[in-house]
Amino acid sequence: MRHKSTILLFATALAVAGCTTDKPAATASQSAKPSASASEATGSGTGEQSKFFVQADYDAQLAMRGKTPQGPADKPWEQAIDPQMVSTAKYKKSGNIHLCFSNAAVNNPWRQVGWKSMQAEVSTHKEITKFTALDAEGKDDKQITDIAELTGKGCDALIVSPNTTATLTPAVKAACEKVPVIVFDRGVETDCPVTFINPIGGYAFGADGAEFLVEKVPAGGKILALRILPGVDVLETRWSAAKVSFDKSQLKVVGVEFTDGDAAKTKNIVTDYIQRFGKIDGVWMDAGATAVAAIEAFEDAGLPVPPIVGEDQQDFLQKWKQNNLTAIAPTYPTYQWRTPVIAALKILKGEEVPKTWKLPQPKITSDNLDKYLQPNMPPLHYALCGCEALPGYPQTWGGK
Repeated sequence: MRHKSTILLFATALAVAGCTTDKPAATASQSAKPSASASEATGSGTGEQSKFFVQADYDAQLAMRGKTPQGPADKPWEQAIDPQMVSTAKYKKSGNIHLCFSNAAVNNPWRQVGWKSMQAEVSTHKEITKFTALDAEGKDDKQITDIAELTGKGCDALIVSPNTTATLTPAVKAACEKVPVIVFDRGVETDCPVTFINPIGGYAFGADGAEFLVEKVPAGGKILALRILPGVDVLETRWSAAKVSFDKSQLKVVGVEFTDGDAAKTKNIVTDYIQRFGKIDGVWMDAGATAVAAIEAFEDAGLPVPPIVGEDQQDFLQKWKQNNLTAIAPTYPTYQWRTPVIAALKILKGEEVPKTWKLPQPKITSDNLDKYLQPNMPPLHYALCGCEALPGYPQTWGGK
C-alpha cells in the first residue's frame, strides 16, 4: 500500500492518532531527570537519524503540504491529495447495506473523538441499515479474532483501523478475499484493501513544528524536544523530519527526552531543563497531549513561555489564546474517521475511489486560531473533528 517504514503505528499515550503498541522495555529517558541524551553524546544536538527515515517519503509528504486537494472545499474529510483512482465496479450492490468496523481501540481522547464522529457519520446514511463494530481493546490477538468474526457476519464492506501493522496484515489479507476492505489511520503490509485512508503523515507534522521554531527562535537558541516513545514509526518520522530542519538551522537542541505521554513527567522534564540551562528558547513536541503541562512548567518558574509546538486539543488552544503564546499546532485530523464510511458507500455504489486516499493535514497558527478555538467543548476535544454539522453535536462530543 505504501513503503513499509512509513506505515502508521501509534503509541498508547498518543492522543493524535490514539494508537496502541507495546511499550518498549526501556525508553531513552527512564525518569524525569534529564538524561545523557543522544544529542549530548554526538554533539550534533539531535543525535543520529532514525532508522525509520526514508528520504523519498519525506520529500513526498513535504511536497503534499503545498498541493491543493481535490474535493469539496468545506469538507476536508472528502478531499484527496493527488488521488490515483481505482475501479470498484465489481463491488457494486443494491439494497440495504451492512457495514462493519474492526477498531483497534478507543483508549484515548483522539480515538474517542474519532469514534463518535464515525458513528454520527453512519447515522446520516439511511442506506446503512446495520452497523456492526468490534473493539479490539488494543490487543492484536483480539482484533485478529474480531476481523475473522466480522467477515462471517455478512458484512457488505469492512473498515479496519489496525492495532499494529505486521501482525494484523494476514487477517486483513484474509478478509480481502471475502469482502471489500477499507483501511484507515494505520496501514498494513498489503495492498489488497480497496483504499487506504489517512492524512499526509508524520514527516509533515514534524516539519511544520520544527520550521516554526527555526523561524521564531533566534540563532543559538536552546530547543528542548519532547517525544513520547522510541521505535514507533509515526513518532519517529515526526522527529526525523524535525531533525532535518534543526540540523540545517543555527538552533541548539539541548535535549531530546521521552515523556511516555505523561503530563506530570512532561512537566518535571521541562522544569529540570529550565533549572539546568536557565533558559529554554523553544519546545518541540511530537504530539501535543501534554503541551499544557510543558507550559505550566514555565509559568511555575516565573518565566515567559517560549515558542512551543502543540496540537489541536482545546486545552492547548485555550491556553494559547488566553496567554497570547507564540505557538503552532500541527494536526493529525480526527475528521479522518468520517472518510472510511463515505469510502465504503462509494465502493458499494461502484464508484471510483483513491487507492491511497491522502487527506489534507492543516496546521493551526495565530492567524487561524480563533477558527478552531471552541470554548464550549471539553479540554481534550480535538478541533479538527469535522463533526460540527453531524447529529448530536456538541453534546455527543461532551460539549455544551
